[in-house]
Amino acid sequence: MNCRFCSAPLTRVMIDLGATAVSNAFLSAGDLDRAEPIYPLKVFVCDQCRLAQVGETRRREDLFTADYVYASSVSKGWLEHCRRNVEALVSRFSLGPASLVVEVASNDGYLLQFVRQAGVPCLGIEPTESTARLAREKGLETLTDFFDEAFARRLAAGGRKADVVIGNNVLAHVPDLNAFVAGFPILLKEEGVLVLEFPHLHELLSRGEFDTIYHEHYSYFSFATVRRVMEAHGLRVFDVETLPTHGGSLRLYACRQAASHRQGPAVDALLKKEHQAGVETDAYTAGFQEKAQEAKNGLLKFLIAEREAGRTVVGFGAAAKGNTFLNYAGVKPDLLAWVGDDTPFKQGKFLPQSRIPVVSAERVALEKPQTILILPWNFRDEIAKRLDFARAWGARFAVAVPRLEVF
Repeated sequence: MNCRFCSAPLTRVMIDLGATAVSNAFLSAGDLDRAEPIYPLKVFVCDQCRLAQVGETRRREDLFTADYVYASSVSKGWLEHCRRNVEALVSRFSLGPASLVVEVASNDGYLLQFVRQAGVPCLGIEPTESTARLAREKGLETLTDFFDEAFARRLAAGGRKADVVIGNNVLAHVPDLNAFVAGFPILLKEEGVLVLEFPHLHELLSRGEFDTIYHEHYSYFSFATVRRVMEAHGLRVFDVETLPTHGGSLRLYACRQAASHRQGPAVDALLKKEHQAGVETDAYTAGFQEKAQEAKNGLLKFLIAEREAGRTVVGFGAAAKGNTFLNYAGVKPDLLAWVGDDTPFKQGKFLPQSRIPVVSAERVALEKPQTILILPWNFRDEIAKRLDFARAWGARFAVAVPRLEVF
């Protein structure tokens, strides 16, 4: 395989999580008697541009299907994060009725609903019909397609250039990185702004967040590398923010090279921080595999000890990151009875590979499990607060990343 950005040969392995099913390929009851396709889940680091990327890829159409199960509006904490972001963007870039905000991978309209509430025209681009339908039900114009250079040209030719283009947690999800990023300068107005959020490779490595790796995430970015990618396609990064979301993310602001936006001090400060951490060296990713193995061993020891003590353990949050962890560790229903989730699409189905049942969140109150493993640990506080009633019968909560913690 060659690097999806610079085409250099890939030989350096950052982590190997074995062969797993696709993390969001949930199973119905009728699928349980059939074999599942599994694929290597191995991340390489390019020696030339330092882009971290999965080695075995699948077509985007096979991952982001018409019945895609992830709906962003499930998390109230994430909705509040997006509401504040929209409020700040409207103020900072003086957006109004004559402006246009376009969101790439707009999902179920979780963010654009706040743009519309602010009185700013908006357009969503979402490749999965299941979530696009939810956005349209909210009255949000949503085009069902994959965004790339060709799509951007069609929009621009139709007179729909954007003052702000937003892409939350989508940059990692595109197999053809160059065709995707090349679309942004075409879609942006002369002074338009691109705002991207994505998990920060530095945080993933330092915190041992290996479960953030799955087949839908084709790439993993340091700030130095993502800046390189933007510049290669005529974009200039003029600001960046560090965020706590998803275990540590970046919010990047970019524009056309000739735009008047001035570069803020945060750009050089973050580049310096990464350089001091050795982002351009092979030592930067050393020890990551060992962190994953320690976390796996810790979870297995805990689950076995709970079973031997006669305590029922269930999961909560049927998230892709949880599936990566459970499949890497080889956890099955004998150790984790079921997983509760608020997403209707997932309820009544089974987790890929582990085949653990996914049930309604109401099952917690009905069965009163003694231990609740929160799989999307990035929402641990929100979930623990919501399920706080379980403490009445002595239930404990646990997370397994970056290490096992019971609270």
